Amino acid sequence: MGKPAEPRCYDAAYVVSTPDARAAAFLQGITYLRVALTPVVMALIIAGHRVRYAFVIAAVLFAIAAATDFFDGRLARRWKQTTTLGTFLDTTADKLLVSGVLVALVSAGRASAWIAFIIIGREVIILGLRGAVSAADGTVVAPSIWGKLKANVQFLAIFLAILRVSTRWGPLYLDQYAMLAAAAVTVGSAIEYFARFGGRLGRRAR
Repeated sequence: MGKPAEPRCYDAAYVVSTPDARAAAFLQGITYLRVALTPVVMALIIAGHRVRYAFVIAAVLFAIAAATDFFDGRLARRWKQTTTLGTFLDTTADKLLVSGVLVALVSAGRASAWIAFIIIGREVIILGLRGAVSAADGTVVAPSIWGKLKANVQFLAIFLAILRVSTRWGPLYLDQYAMLAAAAVTVGSAIEYFARFGGRLGRRAR
């Protein structure tokens, strides 16, 4: 008999992967979409005062990116596809989205530089804390209810800041109140993380 033919790219047995592999690829695709949308939203916000409907389009794309965060985690748990790499990529994508869009909002005059500093600074500090705890004893710092609340309030505040209604509520716009709430929850989330894991690092340092 002759030598069996090499599998071609269109052979079903060669192309079709396992359900777990397809699920993992889909979840990674959602995460990469969130990363890819970040610079697009940033560019639209920065050009918002010069390009018609730029803020509206940016708000829609940001809402899509934020929604992928919800579905990513939910589907990962449902399909039992939660991995260390997946958690890292998902968390990194969230931080890139929030930090990048906040920088663009500061540039466009729609967010306070101090609030952006608090939110981005918290992300950097907690990222370092996670790494230190993991290096100390291999513990994986799981997100808490404070972390999930922080993410949701940040997403809402940023969405409102992108759209920004023209009417003030007292001395501030509605999105500015939301940003203050986001900053407060962000600080509370950082305190909660340090309360859980800061003492462990201190004991190991002595």
